[in-house]
Amino acid sequence: MKEALYRLASLDGNPHPVLDTPYESIEAAIIAANNLVSSNYKAGKNLPLIREHVGIEVKTSNGSWRTISYS
Repeated sequence: MKEALYRLASLDGNPHPVLDTPYESIEAAIIAANNLVSSNYKAGKNLPLIREHVGIEVKTSNGSWRTISYS
């Protein structure tokens, strides 16, 4: 069995506009999302709340992506 791949999605279900890359674990995806929010906050960027929430998707065996969580 292949290792699972994860990616981040925006709330509209599309790949995240900044963090659209495969991650080897859910934890790695969450860390990337937290780092983006943290760096934007430190830079003084006031992002709308919707930009700070992301979905986590897992790649299925047929190659499509399935949302498993929103945070």
